[in-house]
Amino acid sequence: MVTSKPKLAAQPTMQPRPLARQHRYITWLSLSLMSFLALMVLIVYESRWVYPEIQAYFSQTGSLTGQQLSTRARVYLQDAQSELLSDQPEQEALEAATMDIDLAYGLADMHIYRREYACAEPSLTELDRLAALIAARDIDRIAAAMALFAPIQCLTHIEMDQLDRRGAAINDFSESTRQHSLVLTYSSLLIFVMGLLFWWLHERQLRRTDRATQETFEWMQRAMRDPLTGIGNRSALHQDVLAKQHQSLGLILVDIDFFKQYNDAYGHPQGDTLLRQLAALIGKTLNDKAQLYRLGGDEFAALLHCPDIDTLKSYCHQLIEGLREADFMHPAHPDKKGVTLSVGGSCFVADEATFPYAYEAADKALYRVKTMGRDGWQVTEDA
Repeated sequence: MVTSKPKLAAQPTMQPRPLARQHRYITWLSLSLMSFLALMVLIVYESRWVYPEIQAYFSQTGSLTGQQLSTRARVYLQDAQSELLSDQPEQEALEAATMDIDLAYGLADMHIYRREYACAEPSLTELDRLAALIAARDIDRIAAAMALFAPIQCLTHIEMDQLDRRGAAINDFSESTRQHSLVLTYSSLLIFVMGLLFWWLHERQLRRTDRATQETFEWMQRAMRDPLTGIGNRSALHQDVLAKQHQSLGLILVDIDFFKQYNDAYGHPQGDTLLRQLAALIGKTLNDKAQLYRLGGDEFAALLHCPDIDTLKSYCHQLIEGLREADFMHPAHPDKKGVTLSVGGSCFVADEATFPYAYEAADKALYRVKTMGRDGWQVTEDA
């Protein structure tokens, strides 16, 4: 049978949501985000209002910057004492102690220490002097270790003073925040609950939209399937060709020979069963490499990857042989055979423009098989 070139069918599209529904959906989401943003603004505002002095206190220019540095400097000096009083060789002990003293000096040499602690300047001077004496080997190990007590004591004083000042700053912070805690708590709770409410409304609207989208998608899927066999229909064939643009494909058209006589002999329910059986057989014979379609009535199509014409011929041959092995009965076949097929095929490079010609070529090959007595296959060499 020769048919006209198929045109690509228009695909079902989702209808846009009504403007009012879109507006409501966006409004709930916007209100929710605005509520959570307001909550963050409130927290940041309260924090900066209540303890700006604490922020300055712990910044890089504040008076407590060196707390950790003073502790580390003290630890280095204590390590230097341990090195000087250890049993290791004098050369190694002096070198290790000199390195620790240099590290402690670098950590303790801060403007804030020199400015606020009277012991800082003399201690740094003593460390500088001690490092020079050790380098010149003008002091023994025990004397050097004893000389480190004064700088260690100074650093301990700095460390303890900074801890006290930290405690005072924290107490001031706690006192100043107490009067704002209730306002912040209840305001935050109110804004948070409002945000959750708006978000719940947003999620409810989103679920409704998703449900509508899913229903539309399911409808589109059903519109692309043949309800009897479960395989694709003509629209699905067109869509799949467009999805495989520029790929080398093979199109196989299959027609059941004398299907009307089969229906007359067995009845339409048995004819429907045969259609389902043949759909399964075609898929199995082609090793599930093909996408199958029912184009209407007793006509099927298969779309599969096809690098060359010989591959397509092999598929067509397998299809005819597979049906003969299945040996479906056909009591009304004029040639006293079982169910037979007429198969036509063509190769093409997938494109919106080339598919109609490939379909026509495959259909002509199918027609030639029918005119030659059916129960066979042909492939158009040049589609």
